[in-house]
Amino acid sequence: MSSSPYRIAVPESRLEDLQKRLDLATFPDELEDAEWAYGSPLADVKRLISYWKTNFDWRKQEAKLNELPNFKANVTVDGFGDTALHFLHQPSSAPDAVPLLFVHGWPGSYIEVTKMLSSLSGDANGVSFSIVAPSLPNYAWSAGIKKKGFGLGQYAEACHRLMKLLGYERYVTQGGDWGMFVTRSIGLLYPESCLASHINMVRAYPPEWSSNPLLAIQHAVTPYTEDEHQGRSRSDWFANEGSGYRAIQSTKPQTVGYALADSPVALLAWIYEKLHDWTDNYPWTDDEILTWISIYWFSEAGPAASLRIYYEATHTSTEANRERVQHWIGGVKLGLCYAPKVCEYIRGSFNSFPRSSPISTS
Repeated sequence: MSSSPYRIAVPESRLEDLQKRLDLATFPDELEDAEWAYGSPLADVKRLISYWKTNFDWRKQEAKLNELPNFKANVTVDGFGDTALHFLHQPSSAPDAVPLLFVHGWPGSYIEVTKMLSSLSGDANGVSFSIVAPSLPNYAWSAGIKKKGFGLGQYAEACHRLMKLLGYERYVTQGGDWGMFVTRSIGLLYPESCLASHINMVRAYPPEWSSNPLLAIQHAVTPYTEDEHQGRSRSDWFANEGSGYRAIQSTKPQTVGYALADSPVALLAWIYEKLHDWTDNYPWTDDEILTWISIYWFSEAGPAASLRIYYEATHTSTEANRERVQHWIGGVKLGLCYAPKVCEYIRGSFNSFPRSSPISTS
């Protein structure tokens, strides 16, 4: 197996089809004072659809994406045969550079790493990284999976075999959202290769009395800090007001998939809400939003395929299942990133996060 350079080239017929669908867009009404409480606001969606239809230049954005170090390779996943993976690969010139596998989640993609490529591959305090950022199967320019049961272990296997194909016998990982689950699955299944993992979607349980009694006492008597109270409040908001998509995508992804595959308005509204809610007031430009959404719309497997990871991760019973990789994985160093809207404090304080505590996300 080998990799080869890849160039994005969406057929003109796909652009014409999108234009027709945007021209026929129908919008729902909205309550006068709804704002973001009910989901993506009507005024924002109408503005973005109008811009998508009249001013957004996919070919210009496509050209920028093609300036990135895009490649494709076939990797074999046991029970599923060969699958074509798209990925960015930017080796560092430093002889001691650390291979870094960067794994996205939903509704993300490989472009999450693009603003960090130069800084990661450069020399920062004597450390530089060789970056590999795949599009997961079912996402962007990677192939879709046609059989049931492609769960976390299979995503991990695909990524691990890609790293081996590129000559990286040992490497570190970074994962957010489902990328956290995939990279922790890699640590579980391939600890001889995965030396360390960094995650930016974090949950923690409090120490258990049976396994960590001293830490459990410390946790019980130590007041939460203001930051921790805010984190718990944010988690409560997500659980009660922001997680409906997860219930749908984990149980009936095909049903909502019809809307996302047929309507660019539905796709934009479904994902735009997350871009707003989960990114710490990041000042999105319309071009950034529509490039993000267009990658899903033009994706090789189609936008509905991207939802299936939710179902498979919760219905596929293997060693690398969602429940198992929420727990501590020994032998693989772990780094955690805390951010106001990305990290969720669940049922406990990070002050006393012990090695034996479960961690989870998504």
